[in-house]
Amino acid sequence: TMSLREHALSLFRGALGTVRPGPMLKRALKLQGDGCPQLLVKGQAFPVKSDLYLVGFGKAVLGMAAAAEEILGDRLTRGIVNVPLGIQESLQRAGMQEMLLKPHSKIQVIEGAKNNLPDAEALKGAAAIQELAEGLTADDLLLVLISGGGSALLPAPIPPILLEEKENLTKMLASRGAAIQELNTVRKTLSVLKGGGLAQLAHPAQVVSLILSDVIGDPLDIIASGPTAASSHSVQDCLQILTKYNLLHSLPKSVEMVLSSSPTKPTAPEYYSHVSNIILGSNTLALEEAKRQAEGLGYAALVLSAAVHGEVGRVATLYCQLIQLVCLGFTSLREGLLSDELRGNLLQLAAELQIPGLDLGEFLQALQGLGPDRPVCILAGGETTVQLQGTGKGGRNQELALRVGLGLHKAQATGASSPQRRWEILFLSGGTDGQDGPTEAAGAFCSPGLVAEALQEGLDVEAFLRNNDSYTFFSQFQGGHHLLVTGLTGTNVMDIHAILIRAM
Repeated sequence: TMSLREHALSLFRGALGTVRPGPMLKRALKLQGDGCPQLLVKGQAFPVKSDLYLVGFGKAVLGMAAAAEEILGDRLTRGIVNVPLGIQESLQRAGMQEMLLKPHSKIQVIEGAKNNLPDAEALKGAAAIQELAEGLTADDLLLVLISGGGSALLPAPIPPILLEEKENLTKMLASRGAAIQELNTVRKTLSVLKGGGLAQLAHPAQVVSLILSDVIGDPLDIIASGPTAASSHSVQDCLQILTKYNLLHSLPKSVEMVLSSSPTKPTAPEYYSHVSNIILGSNTLALEEAKRQAEGLGYAALVLSAAVHGEVGRVATLYCQLIQLVCLGFTSLREGLLSDELRGNLLQLAAELQIPGLDLGEFLQALQGLGPDRPVCILAGGETTVQLQGTGKGGRNQELALRVGLGLHKAQATGASSPQRRWEILFLSGGTDGQDGPTEAAGAFCSPGLVAEALQEGLDVEAFLRNNDSYTFFSQFQGGHHLLVTGLTGTNVMDIHAILIRAM
């Protein structure tokens, strides 16, 4: 039989496959008819009356553009994509030719945003995209490709604001503790293209946006700062944020000028009637595929949530309690006091983490319906956060995996898990972009047995965690066999977590 690790790897690969730019676009996008051709996107038809243009920005956009050009062929008039610095070379090195444009492509590639920060190159790319959008007519169709990381690749401050001034303001807000939503609201207000600006400039052309979401809940106006979505914020919101962080009276002249002359109301939705925003790939889609794969391997599979977020230690506790409850549920202790206490703790923790759309009561009910004979797979997705305290090497996925392994080991040592039958348990956490922190791993696999073995060999697992050094732990131990290494994937829909449990 396959090991749980092999099963987990196959689930993860299946999930990745479904949100890889090439296959994803080829499933969703078709060009139909010769006389008056139509662009079909997930069954919606858009007439191609005259010229077809393409623009794009984000970390996964190059692969999307390569697939789109293959589908559109000669119908494509011209395109411009803004992608992260060095990505063509990285893909070339990784042998991922299918994500690169062909030699005589009609799409111009501009690389910028070093370290995911807006820079002069990104500004140049944004200006080229702006110029293309402004020149479109009512008969043209503009295909817009968007993925995470698009925000840094589309900087176009409203003149006379300089990029540097906008960046400094963003940094000052961040240093005073502004949340990412607040930063984005200010950025959008001071930008020509964000917050629906690109869609407005392309009017009256038909705009069709194909989006790969890397944000919890897939909010259109947040992904890459929503260049083709109506902004839900106004100048008032921006002023409120600047007031809250006491920055209203230290703004550069240029920012004051722009704010005083900006329209006070957000643009009305009817101004977006020429726009269709379509989400092609998301964490939810990746989890659905992982679930299908798990069922194919004989698991009873359940999806917990695609919106797991919060501090990595608390999320690990949530998973540990869930796993213990599953193991208890399979034994005759089903109605025992321990399971009631665990259930109470679990419900309280889930409420504190405020995971959108998670009905834990309902989820536990579904769990109880599973017989003890089938192996169980619980899937979830989202993005956790790590409070850095140490100087070690790791990432949120490797740290989450190690914390879950340690938590389960401790529970077993205190006899808190099922005494009757022995369970084989594996937890996997991986980043779909193939990168977890500053390491070559995408994440890691961990089990209580692995932690027990490490402790026997005299490794201090808690010390590794205190130093945020999960990568060093996994790479030293068992020759790095428990690291998940995928290489660059060319996609990004946040992280995938999988819990696999079967009777030994």
